[in-house]
Amino acid sequence: MSDPPVLAGRVERIRERITAAGGDPASVQLIAVTKGFTAAAPAAALAVGLVDFGENYAQELEAKSQALAGAQPPPRWHAIGRLQRNKVRSLAGVVHLWQSVDRLPLGLEIARRAPGAAVLVQVNVSDEPQKGGCVPADAPDLVRSLRDAGLDVRGLMAVGASGPPEVARPGFRVLRRLADDLDLTVRSMGMSADLEVAVEEGSTMVRVGTALFGVRAARTSVRDYAERVQED
Repeated sequence: MSDPPVLAGRVERIRERITAAGGDPASVQLIAVTKGFTAAAPAAALAVGLVDFGENYAQELEAKSQALAGAQPPPRWHAIGRLQRNKVRSLAGVVHLWQSVDRLPLGLEIARRAPGAAVLVQVNVSDEPQKGGCVPADAPDLVRSLRDAGLDVRGLMAVGASGPPEVARPGFRVLRRLADDLDLTVRSMGMSADLEVAVEEGSTMVRVGTALFGVRAARTSVRDYAERVQED
């Protein structure tokens, strides 16, 4: 879906949902998840004032960043899916925020290719093996190690537990408390289905795809399954 007037209405409805959940749309950053769509999707989103875009797949992120090179305002690309270290080099000059850093070797590769890069530590708050993230108990050490490597650790990210929105609440609460304990201000949690619960639990960044652009074509290969469940 790339019709700007329709998209503008959807953006407004998302902001209304954030407000109804007790959040301030000016303080809860909206990341438009454009994975699975052509470059027309972020182009339309730029036209209605969105600038932050989430992508799961390195190849898609590279292609869209090239297609929108020179766009005004310039898009800010967020890497939000599970990431292999061998993909970091090609993305180092493109990514604005690496949201899914869940292990030190990946962080060290980002530090080598993009010194001082802004990152979030992904935490698995649902104990679902198909979702990425370090276990909560390991997050403090990972944050310290990434900072020692020179990275700008801005906060934490999590994918809510599968099921009805309320099922995600305990995990979001864990992430909020962990971020508070670590004095981290960014809490990237909440997607199309569970953003109200995430905002109620202190989200500062929601990653929304379906509620903006509609249902995307599914990637069906087994290799892609783990990445597909990562984000909205």
